[in-house]
Amino acid sequence: MNPAFALKVALVSASGALAPGPLTAATAALGARRGGRAGVGVAAGHTVVELPLVLAIAYGLAEVLRSPLSRLALGVAGGLFMLLFGALTLASARGARLEAPGRGPSRGAVATGAALSLFNPFFIMWWLGVGSPLVAEAVSGGPAELLAFYAAHVWLDYAWLTAVAAAGSLAKLNTRAYRLALAALGLLVAYWGASMLASVALHRLA
Repeated sequence: MNPAFALKVALVSASGALAPGPLTAATAALGARRGGRAGVGVAAGHTVVELPLVLAIAYGLAEVLRSPLSRLALGVAGGLFMLLFGALTLASARGARLEAPGRGPSRGAVATGAALSLFNPFFIMWWLGVGSPLVAEAVSGGPAELLAFYAAHVWLDYAWLTAVAAAGSLAKLNTRAYRLALAALGLLVAYWGASMLASVALHRLA
């Protein structure tokens, strides 16, 4: 890959990867309970959704994802999932105890990363609007160039989400602070879920 193009990919990708949003908040909440490894799981789940999306854009399925029906379905499902995740995080905050991060399997983190990506129309729209010109430029160089482009993008997701999860774990200064942090993150994700559902409803009524 051309070094100038790789740099452009990294800088443009940062606008999506580092932006605050439900995926970041959910990762911090999981990290507070399970440590930095939760970020790797969330990033893996995100990749499971993102890579097929990039391939779909590259090979002509972008118009399907732009359809009003697709956006409606994604908005409703995403809003409901975020509300559920926020409610569960809030419920766990009340009785949460300060302890070492868990070392169990990361299946929950992977599922969370996949769901918060798959059902997030803003993530889809970022790829269709901001990411698609980069995909078009990469695909002109063939499949190998496209995969190199994606590698230049996705490492930011793993680095950022692992750092966020680790910060969530380090934030556990005392039990009260831990519970307040989980409650705040739960409310934040629930707020984004409610906002997404409200946006869908207003769009349908307009």
